[in-house]
Parts: sequence; C-alpha cells; structure tokens
Amino acid sequence: MMGPAHSLSGAMAWLGVGLATSWAGAPMPWAVLLTGTLICAGAALAPDLDHRSATISRAFGPPSRWLAAFIDKLSAAVYNATRGRRDRRRSGGHRTLTHTWVWAVLIGVGFSAAAIFWGRWAVLIILFIHMVLAVEGLLWRHARPSSDVLVWMLGAAAAWILASILDQPGNGSAWLFPDHPYLWIGLPIILGSVVHTIGDSITISGCPMFWPLSIKGRRWYPAGTPAFMRFRAGSHVENAVLMPTFMVVGGVCGAGALYLA
Repeated sequence: MMGPAHSLSGAMAWLGVGLATSWAGAPMPWAVLLTGTLICAGAALAPDLDHRSATISRAFGPPSRWLAAFIDKLSAAVYNATRGRRDRRRSGGHRTLTHTWVWAVLIGVGFSAAAIFWGRWAVLIILFIHMVLAVEGLLWRHARPSSDVLVWMLGAAAAWILASILDQPGNGSAWLFPDHPYLWIGLPIILGSVVHTIGDSITISGCPMFWPLSIKGRRWYPAGTPAFMRFRAGSHVENAVLMPTFMVVGGVCGAGALYLA
C-alpha cells in the first residue's frame, strides 16, 4: 500500500487497541489514545525505510536518505545471507528485513528501552520522529507541497505538547507500567510496523512477514491473501475502499474507547 493508507491503517489499529483495552478494564487515558494513534500512524510508514523514494526516506532530508541507503544495503545483505534454496539472490532490500515481525519487535523494544534509560529527551525525540511521519502520512495533501521545515516544526510542537500533557499525573506516561513511565511507547511502534506488513501482504507482491520460517523452500516467502483478493498499491481498491474503511472503523473505535474509559 501507499503511505497514506499505511498511516490510516496504523491509526485505526491503535484506536482498535484502545477500544479493546477499555473492554478489558484497562482503559487508556485520552492522551495515550491520542499519542499512540499518532505514533502508530507514523510507525506504519517506517518499514519502507528500505526504499529510497518512500515517504520516510524523504521526511528528514539528507539524514533519512542516507539512513535509507544504509538500511537498503543491510536488508539486502541479510536477505542474501539467510535466503532459502528457492529464494533468488537480490541486490536491493525492499520488502525484506524491515517488513518482518522480527524487525518490528526489535525497533519497538529499542525505542522503549531508549525512553526508559534516557528519559524525557529520548521521549521527545521518539515523539518528534513519529509526529513528523504522522503528518506526512495523515496530512499528505498538505504536507507534500509544504516546506520540510514547516512539517518539522509542526512535529516538534506536537511532540513537546504531547509529552507535557502525558507527564501530568494521571494522563498516561505510566499507563500499563506504573514503575516504568513510557515503557508502553514501543507498543504502537511495534503495532504500526506489523500493520504495515499486513497491508503490503494484501497487495500483488505480498510480504515476507513470517521470516525466518521456511515456507515452500523460501525463507523470504511473500505471504499474503489469495491471488484473486490482491490489488496494486495505489489502486482504486486502496483509495476508494480501504482508506474510507480505515477512517470509519478508526473513528468508531476511538469513540467507543473514550466512551468506555
């Protein structure tokens, strides 16, 4: 799928989690629901860091382009080093390492650890990165023609405001883990990455989300729905069916989560 659909699916997923936790008796404070939704929307773009022309690869100027080039080479190296007997050798790493559950968990755990060990400034950086990506994904019609600096300023302002709200007693910095504020911050990051891979799995190319398991002699098997149910990224199905569905379902889940909180 394309960036906007990925971001909307990430936002919908966290709002769904918010509804589920409310039903389970552990409701999210509204600030966690809002912040997690934006983080998840941003994180749902992150797996495409292995593609040099993706939204995330352009979002932070030269540094993100350099990182994308490195991740592309790293992903290709891991792919070739671990490929099964029926996997063809590749020179590029798109839809390989960063499109697996292993990567999603490692990134989420890494960000949570950073928030715990380095405190507020790490939290602000994590929020800034994902707020910028959320703006790029959810407000793509306005973000793309705008200056990168304006988008960064909006992301920085959102990060500072949300962190200040979350740090207030009862607003959610210690949600789920009272002794470890912001330990939960990796959860929407993991979820966003996983939702991204699921979204790509219903397109024509599929996605190797089950790596390193071997399927039909391939460790990088492009799992997905049956062929007749797949579509091309950016197609009418994505724009006219999936994106409106993500918005409606997300809105219903968000309203339900707030009502039950």
